Amino acid sequence: MLQSWHIRSRSRHCALSGEPFTEGETIITALFPDPESSGYLRKDFSLKAWDAQESPSEVPFSFWKTVYLPPSQAEKEDPMKKEDPETLLRRLVDEDEDHTENVRYILAVMLERQKLLRETDSQAVPGGILRVYEHRKTGEAYLIRDPNIPLDEVERVQEDVIFLLEHGGRRPEDVAAEAAEATEATEATEATEATEATEATEATEATETDETDETDETDETDETDETDETDETDETDETDEPPPPRGSSI
Repeated sequence: MLQSWHIRSRSRHCALSGEPFTEGETIITALFPDPESSGYLRKDFSLKAWDAQESPSEVPFSFWKTVYLPPSQAEKEDPMKKEDPETLLRRLVDEDEDHTENVRYILAVMLERQKLLRETDSQAVPGGILRVYEHRKTGEAYLIRDPNIPLDEVERVQEDVIFLLEHGGRRPEDVAAEAAEATEATEATEATEATEATEATEATEATETDETDETDETDETDETDETDETDETDETDETDEPPPPRGSSI
């Protein structure tokens, strides 16, 4: 599988002379095969230094003219910024996963139409066509393989792009997994709350039962005491009744 690459933005100095570039200066950007990896190295040259080369020691894979613009503080990526087509493309190219190849190409074409990227070159390489895009403001270079998407699949890929943009770059399976985890967490919380509510109800009912039993025992005790007092009163009344006078007939 042919890889895609995201290559750093333009340098501030000429790779040959070391002289700093000035804003608005036309320079040459060149990509060279990296001898230490399967990727590419970027070098930027002033026109004077580039033309002065008599026998270049390296043969570039691709090169083009561009205008030097100094890095702007406003253009630095905000880590809290929501993922947009540009940041999504940068991330997907850096991750370089096979299943995002079509999405990467559609994103590059989308950004080219929005005038954020421009195609500077295309090279036939083993495995297909490698298209070179440059970011108009930052000078970042992207090497994107043209997957030659069949017409009947373009709409599906566009839908994939829309889904990724609407869900912060997360794939459908990731969103589904997060939704399932959220549902499980909610169900677990509801089950815990229901258990706690049941235990609280049972505890309340037990307390009320104990209080009722104590009340019944108190009532029985009071009734017993009243009965005892009544019996004692009756006995006292009988005892206090005066005996009949002597000699009287009853």
